[in-house]
Amino acid sequence: MNSPTDFHFGSPDMDRAFFAREEPEAMQRYIMIRLVQSVFTLIGVSIIVFSLARLSGNPLDVLLPPEASDEDFRRISDLWGLNEPWYVQYFIFVKNAAKGEFGASFKWQGLTATELVLGRLPATLQLAAIAIGVSVLLAVPIGVMSAVKKGSMLDTGGKLIALLGQSLPSFWLAIVLIWIFAVQLGWFPTSGRGGVSNLILPAVAMGWFSVASFMRLTRSAMLSVLDSEYIKLARIKGLAESKVVWKHALKNAAIPPLTVFGAIVVGQMTGSVTIETVFAWPGIGLLALQAVQARDYQVIQAVTMFIAVLFIGMNLLIDVVYAYIDPRIRFG
Repeated sequence: MNSPTDFHFGSPDMDRAFFAREEPEAMQRYIMIRLVQSVFTLIGVSIIVFSLARLSGNPLDVLLPPEASDEDFRRISDLWGLNEPWYVQYFIFVKNAAKGEFGASFKWQGLTATELVLGRLPATLQLAAIAIGVSVLLAVPIGVMSAVKKGSMLDTGGKLIALLGQSLPSFWLAIVLIWIFAVQLGWFPTSGRGGVSNLILPAVAMGWFSVASFMRLTRSAMLSVLDSEYIKLARIKGLAESKVVWKHALKNAAIPPLTVFGAIVVGQMTGSVTIETVFAWPGIGLLALQAVQARDYQVIQAVTMFIAVLFIGMNLLIDVVYAYIDPRIRFG
């Protein structure tokens, strides 16, 4: 049972308790609506992906040598189904994509597009896990303390980190890190995937922007919550400051940062094309760039649809978490 100090009149905690008793079916209805929206979003993404992939040119121009005859072009077109109308190719693409089949790669002979994506996935997940961990462990405490100590040197330092993180291009930061810590000091390797030392520089470069954006939103949300009436009432009633800040305030300020966190997780998991290219990290981001350069339709579509499914799925999960954290959302 909650103590009288746990819920305060007019607070989000009391509102959540009220709405949670009102309509149990609201959550199921909310999830179904979000599922339908996600399906339509995925269909829209598939149309865009299919269309944009073909705007880069004919892959046969890359696959075949300049001296290839018209007969060679017709034969390869028949083999890959490139002689069919676009709408026929699209429905074939959707049918195969639903089964996780995107066809064989043009560039990487003997491998399917799905095999290439799954083969590069562990490298991206490894790098993303470190970058996400760095982002959360640094951003949340700094953001909370910057809000609590508003106007102090700590707050100024936090705002400086946010400013630099939002303004410095990730590729520029990656190059600077390589030049200082790999070339000049020789502490870390310049590129490639190997041991722990290979992870440090790309993880810092990838996570820097995430730290800045996540910390900035955490600070902003905390400032708004700390100025609310129920927080003032909790302090007047004598609750410990740590409980006020880390239990009541942070819990109710979690929704805006949670939105960014979902985008951060997807962005890190799917890999950064820039960071993976600079550090020659063999992940999904580098695979996407190589596929575009080779006009490899199958791999481009597989990578992009994989990223889209992750992004849409993560947004759906975050929305469901919202509804559990704050039941008022499902009634909106």
